[in-house]
Amino acid sequence: MNAVDLELLQTEYDYVVIGSGFGGSVSALRLSEKGYKVLVIEKGKWFTPNDFPTTNWQIKRWLWVPAIKTQGIMRLSFFKHIRILSGGGVGGGSLAHACTLPIPKPEFFNTGSWAKLNDWENVLKPHYDMAYKMLGAQVNPKLCAGDEVLRTVAKKINREEDFHATKVSIFFAREGQRAGETVPDPYFAGEGPERASCLHCGACMTGCRHNAKNSLDKNYLYLAQKRGAKILAETFVHHVKPIGESGESGYEIHVRDSTEWTWFGRGKTQVIKAKGVVFSGGTLGTSKLLLTLKQTSMPALSERVGRDIRSNNESLINVATADKDVDYSQGIAIGSVLNTDAYSHLEPVRYGAGSGAWRVALAPMAYGSNAWVRVYKMLSQWVKDPVGYFKIALVKDWAKHSQVMLFMQHLDSKLQFKLNRWGNLQTALDVGERPQAYIPHAEEIALMYAKEINGKAYTLLTEQLFNLSSTAHILGGAVMGEDASTGVIDRQGRLFGYQNAYVCDGSMISANPGVNPSLSITAISEYIMSQVAHKSSLDGAQSE
Repeated sequence: MNAVDLELLQTEYDYVVIGSGFGGSVSALRLSEKGYKVLVIEKGKWFTPNDFPTTNWQIKRWLWVPAIKTQGIMRLSFFKHIRILSGGGVGGGSLAHACTLPIPKPEFFNTGSWAKLNDWENVLKPHYDMAYKMLGAQVNPKLCAGDEVLRTVAKKINREEDFHATKVSIFFAREGQRAGETVPDPYFAGEGPERASCLHCGACMTGCRHNAKNSLDKNYLYLAQKRGAKILAETFVHHVKPIGESGESGYEIHVRDSTEWTWFGRGKTQVIKAKGVVFSGGTLGTSKLLLTLKQTSMPALSERVGRDIRSNNESLINVATADKDVDYSQGIAIGSVLNTDAYSHLEPVRYGAGSGAWRVALAPMAYGSNAWVRVYKMLSQWVKDPVGYFKIALVKDWAKHSQVMLFMQHLDSKLQFKLNRWGNLQTALDVGERPQAYIPHAEEIALMYAKEINGKAYTLLTEQLFNLSSTAHILGGAVMGEDASTGVIDRQGRLFGYQNAYVCDGSMISANPGVNPSLSITAISEYIMSQVAHKSSLDGAQSE
């Protein structure tokens, strides 16, 4: 680590925040505002707009696999029961997410392990409002070709009133401005960074190269730094040790370089001391760390650690056409949404022109009871229409000719995370339904969309071969509960069994939102941090 990093490491903090995503960024700002000395530790890298790839074919700049020297913003994780897409870097998932900010339906607030702990829908309302303000939420002003196809589908299923433009964390040109124009901070009375308005290029999920996306490094983290918070990037937390039985005297946070790989494994461990800790490494990071700590330095953690893992009951179906007269890459990543029934939420997702890397992992959509049936159906589709599939296969720019049907449901399904003998995460079945690759309603709507564009429907080959569902919104693992028998944290986000230790990230989500969860993670984190006392009040109490 460089000299600046060593200085950060040798300082004692009031709070160390592990992770800089939606929960970690909120925690960093609000704790700093309350007078605490805060350090944010992020496993990923700092990115400027020019650091992002121009397309997702630039694997080294897009994917995060430091063992082979690829250090981008997108992470792919494969497990026995599920495949997970997640983002990372300073700003966490906000660097790679599609910017949509929906509030879940009432069912979210009234089900799951947190249902009886509070009147969540009303309690969280001001915090959702604050999250909207901080993330610069704005209704998408421009529906493009892919959105208009969805509107047509909505009409055909008699749900046009349930079709609408998305509310997103993107800066759009205001009256008198031209698209792409750089202007002074438009959100925080000049205290924030300069911004440039959206070009509707569709490249939100490979990282916005135009400074239009309201990622967390442009708001929460930026303001946290102005209030004294420090950020230590490219650093991995692998151990947390309470000082005192329950952390009453603070914590030792053990870290090492996240990008350094040698023939002998990872680099040297350093130790940072803090009075409190906020676990905000996302469901994957927080679940693994807490499971490890349960076996080592923090045995009093709830037995529910790693339980209630939710996939948002998702289906990802790619629809592509050989039509040369369309360009489905134009717009924002997700510009519209359709509630196809009382439980289901559909968004057409686009990538920017040139970002067709996913095509190598796709195969004709085919579902069945086992791999042999699915492969047979897949090959049968090729045989029935070889010309149609061949034309699509030869399409030069996949992103211009395809849309991803992101289908989410409020209906619950669960998995469990455990550690294997080598200390790595693995999935296991939990009580209730497991996430399914095949959702009949999603298939039905995707085929309707495909018919409208004279195209074909595709799914990831992992679904055909292994019946492996996919999700970009993995949740749970450290959910709220009435006590340690029903949850990992209490209704104020505090770890059962330990003092001054919180969880603020997707792992705390205690029911299935059925929509993109970024806004909810932000709002719940705002609520949790609002419960933390101002440092001056604690200092005053101690001096009396």
